[in-house]
Amino acid sequence: MNTALHVAMSRNGMTPATLAGKVGVDPKTVARWLGGRVPHPRHRSQVAQVLREDEDVIWSGLVKRGYDREIRAAWPTRSAVPRELWNDLVHRATFRIWCAGYTSYFLWTEVPGITATLRNKAVSGLDLRFLLGHKDSPVTRDRERIEDAALSISTRIDITTAELAKIEPTPQVRHTDRHISLSVWVFDDEALVSTHLADQLGHASPTLHVRRRSPGGLFDQYANHVEHLWEAATSPATTA
Repeated sequence: MNTALHVAMSRNGMTPATLAGKVGVDPKTVARWLGGRVPHPRHRSQVAQVLREDEDVIWSGLVKRGYDREIRAAWPTRSAVPRELWNDLVHRATFRIWCAGYTSYFLWTEVPGITATLRNKAVSGLDLRFLLGHKDSPVTRDRERIEDAALSISTRIDITTAELAKIEPTPQVRHTDRHISLSVWVFDDEALVSTHLADQLGHASPTLHVRRRSPGGLFDQYANHVEHLWEAATSPATTA
Protein backbone atom coordinates (compact mmCIF):
# COMPACT_ATOMS: atom_id res chain seq x y z
CA MET A 1 0.00 0.00 0.00
CA ASN A 2 1.22 3.50 -0.83
CA THR A 3 0.49 5.35 2.41
CA ALA A 4 2.15 8.57 1.23
CA LEU A 5 -0.17 8.74 -1.78
CA HIS A 6 -3.20 8.11 0.46
CA VAL A 7 -2.13 10.95 2.75
CA ALA A 8 -1.42 13.39 -0.09
CA MET A 9 -4.79 12.68 -1.72
CA SER A 10 -6.61 13.08 1.58
CA ARG A 11 -4.83 16.36 2.28
CA ASN A 12 -5.97 17.66 -1.11
CA GLY A 13 -9.49 16.30 -0.74
CA MET A 14 -9.17 13.98 -3.72
CA THR A 15 -10.76 10.62 -4.40
CA PRO A 16 -9.34 8.11 -6.87
CA ALA A 17 -11.91 9.35 -9.39
CA THR A 18 -10.95 13.02 -9.09
CA LEU A 19 -7.22 12.31 -9.26
CA ALA A 20 -7.77 10.02 -12.24
CA GLY A 21 -9.63 12.80 -14.03
CA LYS A 22 -6.83 15.28 -13.48
CA VAL A 23 -4.07 13.03 -14.80
CA GLY A 24 -6.12 11.35 -17.54
CA VAL A 25 -6.26 7.75 -16.35
CA ASP A 26 -8.95 5.32 -15.23
CA PRO A 27 -9.91 5.37 -11.50
CA LYS A 28 -8.93 1.68 -11.38
CA THR A 29 -5.40 2.74 -12.31
CA VAL A 30 -5.26 5.12 -9.34
CA ALA A 31 -6.54 2.29 -7.13
CA ARG A 32 -3.62 0.16 -8.30
CA TRP A 33 -1.23 3.01 -7.47
CA LEU A 34 -2.72 3.20 -4.01
CA GLY A 35 -2.17 -0.51 -3.70
CA GLY A 36 1.54 -0.09 -4.36
CA ARG A 37 2.00 -0.22 -8.12
CA VAL A 38 4.53 2.28 -9.46
CA PRO A 39 3.16 4.30 -12.40
CA HIS A 40 4.87 5.44 -15.58
CA PRO A 41 7.34 8.32 -14.92
CA ARG A 42 5.08 10.78 -16.75
CA HIS A 43 2.17 9.91 -14.46
CA ARG A 44 4.38 10.07 -11.37
CA SER A 45 5.31 13.61 -12.34
CA GLN A 46 1.71 14.60 -13.11
CA VAL A 47 0.42 13.20 -9.81
CA ALA A 48 3.14 15.05 -7.88
CA GLN A 49 2.19 18.32 -9.58
CA VAL A 50 -1.53 17.86 -8.97
CA LEU A 51 -0.98 16.97 -5.31
CA ARG A 52 1.69 19.69 -4.88
CA GLU A 53 4.12 17.21 -3.41
CA ASP A 54 7.60 15.98 -4.36
CA GLU A 55 7.76 12.75 -6.34
CA ASP A 56 10.25 11.27 -3.88
CA VAL A 57 7.74 11.74 -1.06
CA ILE A 58 4.75 10.23 -2.84
CA TRP A 59 6.62 7.26 -4.22
CA SER A 60 9.08 6.88 -1.31
CA GLY A 61 10.28 3.31 -1.02
CA LEU A 62 8.75 2.39 -4.35
CA VAL A 63 11.16 4.05 -6.77
CA LYS A 64 14.92 4.17 -7.15
CA ARG A 65 16.80 6.36 -4.69
CA GLY A 66 20.40 6.32 -5.94
CA TYR A 67 21.86 7.99 -9.00
CA ASP A 68 19.82 5.61 -11.13
CA ARG A 69 16.64 7.36 -9.96
CA GLU A 70 17.50 9.96 -12.62
CA ILE A 71 16.61 7.34 -15.24
CA ARG A 72 12.94 7.95 -15.96
CA ALA A 73 12.62 5.47 -18.82
CA ALA A 74 14.67 3.36 -21.24
CA TRP A 75 14.00 2.01 -24.71
CA PRO A 76 15.94 -0.51 -26.83
CA THR A 77 15.77 1.85 -29.83
CA ARG A 78 15.30 5.59 -30.34
CA SER A 79 12.37 4.87 -32.63
CA ALA A 80 10.57 3.31 -29.66
CA VAL A 81 10.57 6.62 -27.76
CA PRO A 82 6.97 7.92 -27.88
CA ARG A 83 6.49 10.84 -30.23
CA GLU A 84 4.42 12.42 -27.48
CA LEU A 85 7.49 12.57 -25.26
CA TRP A 86 9.61 14.40 -27.86
CA ASN A 87 6.73 16.81 -28.42
CA ASP A 88 6.21 17.34 -24.69
CA LEU A 89 9.89 17.97 -23.95
CA VAL A 90 10.23 20.48 -26.79
CA HIS A 91 7.10 22.39 -25.85
CA ARG A 92 7.72 22.40 -22.08
CA ALA A 93 11.30 23.69 -22.32
CA THR A 94 11.57 27.22 -20.94
CA PHE A 95 15.29 28.06 -20.72
CA ARG A 96 17.32 25.69 -22.90
CA ILE A 97 17.15 23.21 -25.73
CA TRP A 98 20.53 21.74 -26.67
CA CYS A 99 20.42 19.32 -29.57
CA ALA A 100 23.71 17.43 -29.71
CA GLY A 101 22.75 14.80 -32.24
CA TYR A 102 25.01 14.30 -35.25
CA THR A 103 22.16 15.35 -37.56
CA SER A 104 19.03 15.69 -35.34
CA TYR A 105 17.19 15.40 -38.67
CA PHE A 106 14.51 13.12 -37.23
CA LEU A 107 13.16 15.88 -34.97
CA TRP A 108 11.41 17.36 -37.99
CA THR A 109 9.56 14.07 -38.51
CA GLU A 110 8.81 13.41 -34.81
CA VAL A 111 7.63 16.85 -33.64
CA PRO A 112 4.89 18.46 -35.77
CA GLY A 113 5.52 22.14 -36.46
CA ILE A 114 8.88 22.09 -34.71
CA THR A 115 10.33 24.90 -36.84
CA ALA A 116 7.61 27.32 -35.70
CA THR A 117 7.90 26.08 -32.12
CA LEU A 118 11.67 26.61 -32.06
CA ARG A 119 11.21 30.03 -33.63
CA ASN A 120 8.89 31.01 -30.77
CA LYS A 121 11.33 29.58 -28.23
CA ALA A 122 14.19 31.56 -29.77
CA VAL A 123 12.14 34.77 -29.67
CA SER A 124 11.45 34.18 -25.98
CA GLY A 125 15.22 34.11 -25.31
CA LEU A 126 15.55 30.37 -24.74
CA ASP A 127 19.12 29.06 -25.15
CA LEU A 128 18.75 27.15 -28.43
CA ARG A 129 21.83 25.26 -29.61
CA PHE A 130 22.44 22.67 -32.32
CA LEU A 131 25.71 20.74 -32.24
CA LEU A 132 25.86 19.02 -35.63
CA GLY A 133 28.40 16.80 -37.30
CA HIS A 134 31.08 17.92 -39.73
CA LYS A 135 29.83 17.06 -43.24
CA ASP A 136 33.28 16.62 -44.75
CA SER A 137 34.99 14.99 -41.80
CA PRO A 138 36.68 11.61 -42.38
CA VAL A 139 34.64 10.41 -39.38
CA THR A 140 31.44 11.31 -41.21
CA ARG A 141 32.57 9.70 -44.43
CA ASP A 142 33.54 6.51 -42.64
CA ARG A 143 30.21 6.36 -40.84
CA GLU A 144 28.34 6.89 -44.10
CA ARG A 145 30.23 3.94 -45.57
CA ILE A 146 29.32 1.77 -42.59
CA GLU A 147 25.63 2.74 -42.58
CA ASP A 148 25.27 2.67 -46.38
CA ALA A 149 21.92 4.48 -46.02
CA ALA A 150 19.92 6.00 -48.88
CA LEU A 151 19.72 9.29 -46.98
CA SER A 152 23.33 10.00 -46.08
CA ILE A 153 24.54 11.67 -42.89
CA SER A 154 25.75 14.74 -44.78
CA THR A 155 22.35 15.05 -46.48
CA ARG A 156 20.58 14.85 -43.14
CA ILE A 157 22.90 17.56 -41.77
CA ASP A 158 22.01 19.72 -44.79
CA ILE A 159 18.28 19.24 -44.16
CA THR A 160 18.62 20.23 -40.51
CA THR A 161 20.73 23.25 -41.44
CA ALA A 162 18.13 24.37 -43.98
CA GLU A 163 15.35 24.12 -41.41
CA LEU A 164 17.35 26.06 -38.83
CA ALA A 165 17.91 28.81 -41.38
CA LYS A 166 14.15 29.43 -41.28
CA ILE A 167 14.33 30.40 -37.61
CA GLU A 168 14.81 33.99 -36.53
CA PRO A 169 16.62 34.83 -34.32
CA THR A 170 19.06 32.30 -35.73
CA PRO A 171 19.84 29.38 -33.37
CA GLN A 172 23.43 28.84 -32.29
CA VAL A 173 24.97 26.16 -34.52
CA ARG A 174 28.39 24.54 -34.22
CA HIS A 175 30.04 21.49 -35.77
CA THR A 176 32.14 18.65 -34.43
CA ASP A 177 32.72 14.99 -35.25
CA ARG A 178 33.35 13.95 -31.65
CA HIS A 179 29.78 12.92 -30.86
CA ILE A 180 29.31 10.44 -33.70
CA SER A 181 28.59 7.60 -31.24
CA LEU A 182 26.61 9.47 -28.57
CA SER A 183 23.69 11.84 -29.07
CA VAL A 184 22.25 13.99 -26.29
CA TRP A 185 19.18 16.23 -26.47
CA VAL A 186 18.75 18.48 -23.43
CA PHE A 187 15.43 20.10 -22.55
CA ASP A 188 15.80 22.24 -19.42
CA ASP A 189 16.74 19.64 -16.75
CA GLU A 190 15.72 16.57 -18.73
CA ALA A 191 17.54 14.80 -21.53
CA LEU A 192 17.20 11.99 -24.03
CA VAL A 193 20.46 10.13 -24.62
CA SER A 194 21.17 7.68 -27.46
CA THR A 195 24.19 5.43 -27.79
CA HIS A 196 24.90 4.35 -31.36
CA LEU A 197 25.59 0.72 -32.18
CA ALA A 198 28.02 -0.84 -34.66
CA ASP A 199 26.55 -0.49 -38.15
CA GLN A 200 23.06 0.52 -37.02
CA LEU A 201 21.32 3.76 -37.97
CA GLY A 202 20.45 6.36 -35.33
CA HIS A 203 16.87 5.19 -34.93
CA ALA A 204 18.16 1.81 -33.71
CA SER A 205 20.16 3.34 -30.85
CA PRO A 206 19.28 2.41 -27.23
CA THR A 207 17.87 5.53 -25.59
CA LEU A 208 17.52 6.79 -22.01
CA HIS A 209 15.29 9.52 -20.62
CA VAL A 210 17.06 11.15 -17.68
CA ARG A 211 16.03 13.96 -15.36
CA ARG A 212 18.27 15.95 -13.03
CA ARG A 213 17.70 15.02 -9.39
CA SER A 214 21.00 15.92 -7.72
CA PRO A 215 24.41 17.47 -8.50
CA GLY A 216 26.88 15.21 -10.25
CA GLY A 217 24.30 12.70 -11.40
CA LEU A 218 23.66 11.18 -14.80
CA PHE A 219 21.98 14.29 -16.15
CA ASP A 220 24.85 16.55 -15.13
CA GLN A 221 27.37 14.17 -16.69
CA TYR A 222 25.59 14.25 -20.04
CA ALA A 223 24.93 18.00 -19.92
CA ASN A 224 28.60 18.65 -19.09
CA HIS A 225 29.58 16.40 -22.00
CA VAL A 226 27.54 18.57 -24.37
CA GLU A 227 28.98 21.79 -22.95
CA HIS A 228 32.54 20.49 -23.33
CA LEU A 229 32.01 19.51 -26.96
CA TRP A 230 30.23 22.80 -27.65
CA GLU A 231 33.16 24.86 -26.40
CA ALA A 232 35.59 22.92 -28.58
CA ALA A 233 33.38 22.90 -31.69
CA THR A 234 33.60 25.23 -34.68
CA SER A 235 30.99 27.69 -35.91
CA PRO A 236 29.59 27.40 -39.47
CA ALA A 237 31.79 30.29 -40.62
CA THR A 238 34.93 28.31 -39.79
CA THR A 239 33.73 24.89 -40.89
CA ALA A 240 35.77 23.35 -43.70
